[in-house]
Amino acid sequence: MSKHTFYGIQRHMLFSPNHIGNDAAIFNAVADYLRSRGHAVKLYTEQDFLKAKLSDGVVFDMVRSKAAVRHLQRLERKGLVAVNSGFGIENCTREKMTRLLLDNDIPHPDSVICSVTEELPEELYTAKYQPCWIKRADFHAIHKEDVTYVRNVAEMEEMMGEYALRNIERVVVNQHLVGDLIKFYGVHGTDFFYWFYPYDLKHSKFGLEAINGEPTGIPFSADDLKGVCDRAAEILKVDVYGGDAIVDRDGTVRIIDFNDWPSFAPCRREAADAIGQLLIQKAEAL
Repeated sequence: MSKHTFYGIQRHMLFSPNHIGNDAAIFNAVADYLRSRGHAVKLYTEQDFLKAKLSDGVVFDMVRSKAAVRHLQRLERKGLVAVNSGFGIENCTREKMTRLLLDNDIPHPDSVICSVTEELPEELYTAKYQPCWIKRADFHAIHKEDVTYVRNVAEMEEMMGEYALRNIERVVVNQHLVGDLIKFYGVHGTDFFYWFYPYDLKHSKFGLEAINGEPTGIPFSADDLKGVCDRAAEILKVDVYGGDAIVDRDGTVRIIDFNDWPSFAPCRREAADAIGQLLIQKAEAL
């Protein structure tokens, strides 16, 4: 096996709400895996990466800032290989993600995408969206208020006004799904896949897991879930992914969130090995 140089780009702490340590840990674990196999690793912050003039090779990255994502995309157009791709990272912003999942028949809650400063669509006043989830459409969730559970129309209208005051112009409104909340992690193109009940492990970013409450253990097919998640990863163009899903009373699983490169906190060692192996495969294929 040839020895390669990999370039790692860390995530700025602004984009790791309540998970700064966990995000850094998985990133460092991947770097350590590559070094342990005799490869060279050069690390950049998101700020330093903006000045980098990489022309070829393989990058592993957790970038989130719009400037860093745009720079990564420019380099990819010139032949750089990135895990995750800047185009995939952009696809995981809420509005793009929702449209891509629904347009490609990935199981997902019924959703409405709308402006907070215009008259709300009539559909949002129906029973289907009471209760519901309001989520900023333009980016990932950075603050707790970027994902909000509302119980009725009055709360919905109030929250739309608060989003407008924060200069968030568009939102995605998801139907609230009743059932067991599960969290999943995967590395596309590998056998690695892990799921668990975040309620049981008290694993939380903003404490929203309490809305669905304690899981009841509704049976479902983990293999089918992995298949759906890998298909979503292909559609969204992300190799390293994680997210959340709801298991309905009949065992139906629907994805409610899909993220590029999560923290992998409960399964960090296994995930780092899988990501490292994927990176080496991509480098060998160049």
